[in-house]
Amino acid sequence: MLAGLITLCLVPAVAGVARLVQLYVGGAVTPENARFFASPWPVVLHIVGSLAFGVGGALQLLPSLRQSRPALHRMLGRMLVAFGMLSALSGLWMTQFYPPATMNFDGPALQVIRLCVGFGMVLTLWLGYRAAVQRRLAQHRRWMLRAYALALGAGTQVLTHLPWLLFPAWHGETLRALCMAAGWLINLGVAEWVIARHPGVGRRPVQAR
Repeated sequence: MLAGLITLCLVPAVAGVARLVQLYVGGAVTPENARFFASPWPVVLHIVGSLAFGVGGALQLLPSLRQSRPALHRMLGRMLVAFGMLSALSGLWMTQFYPPATMNFDGPALQVIRLCVGFGMVLTLWLGYRAAVQRRLAQHRRWMLRAYALALGAGTQVLTHLPWLLFPAWHGETLRALCMAAGWLINLGVAEWVIARHPGVGRRPVQAR
């Protein structure tokens, strides 16, 4: 499981690191990346938060870490909630204030979808953190799994954009929004399947003594 999750993070991680290098060394400014050079900090914070939450979240899902090193699990969890919030809030800022990438066919529908995903991630992270504080551990795992599924949307979108790559004649705002939305929906579907399949994750909450 760990290898699969890390692999899912790999492509967006490589793209994010390349973007950071481009901003640091000063690459060529194009209509597609001009908004990042004009205001770099939101995208830098988003990349850093997403990378930390994606890789660290995969480790947090390991049962061996939770069972053998509970103190480490709790410490990393607090840090990752902060990184996840950083990713979500910076993503919301970019969606709202960066000029749309018209060359990528980013239209109003995709903007609404991104806002919903960003607010959804903030909400699931907060509910997961609150459940952990209140020792409602089964609910904590459910909400954090959903937050992690949303965070890994960029990895799955590499696959859901295959129609975009194979059929250039279909390019437009509708197909772009559908390809992006499919990545998040697939991840959420898998998360709900895991929750329903494993009682320890998704059914009865663990009662604290």
